Amino acid sequence: MIVDVVTIFPQMIEPALAEGVIGRARAKGLVDVKARDLRDYTSDKHRVVDDVAFGGGPGMVMKPEPIFRAVEEIDRERGRDAGKPEGETTARAVVLMTPQGRQFSQAEAVRFSRMERLIVLCGRYEGVDERVAETLVTDEISIGDYVLTGGELPALVVIDAVVRLVPGVVGDKESVANDSFAEDAGLLDFPHYTRPADFRGLKVPDVLLSGHHKEIERWRREQQRLRTEKRRPDLLGRK
Repeated sequence: MIVDVVTIFPQMIEPALAEGVIGRARAKGLVDVKARDLRDYTSDKHRVVDDVAFGGGPGMVMKPEPIFRAVEEIDRERGRDAGKPEGETTARAVVLMTPQGRQFSQAEAVRFSRMERLIVLCGRYEGVDERVAETLVTDEISIGDYVLTGGELPALVVIDAVVRLVPGVVGDKESVANDSFAEDAGLLDFPHYTRPADFRGLKVPDVLLSGHHKEIERWRREQQRLRTEKRRPDLLGRK
């Protein structure tokens, strides 16, 4: 998978993706993630990426020209057109991180992970010129009903969730399959324990020490149901 992140703060992206599972996946060549400085796609000597809003109002708006140029040049460099014909699985998506987008979910992560490429646009200021969203963007995504200073942190959240689903990135396939919100379950994850079995009088449930795999599996499924009922009952209504 290839991921390009367009931002005015590339230094916020690169270090975060150089560590852990994603860092190892990059080192193995399983995923190619590159932070692109939006200012590199400007045409004026001051490298301006924003301007005042038509109609007035507070704050600045991100200009369309450098964003269009960035996406077009990335497409040329990466060797792909805008995607496959309508009705087929899209080869790449252009994702705009915005509080006005639909809320990100595990299902969205799965969908994105099956694509060949992602271009992630990080908004700033009062937002992005609407012509970007109308013409260039395939998906407007939010990570929650709150506002941050920019799209970089949400972009990292999306990339982390997506890349870990790419085959080979997480060594244990079962670990991914049993995630909270996984498609086949739609429930929260069950509780996990490790050594010691008795820590300050807090004991691991006996069933996990029994060695009876069918009983352990039954207990875990029941714990998933109970935990979901308690913490996220809204998920049960989706089944």
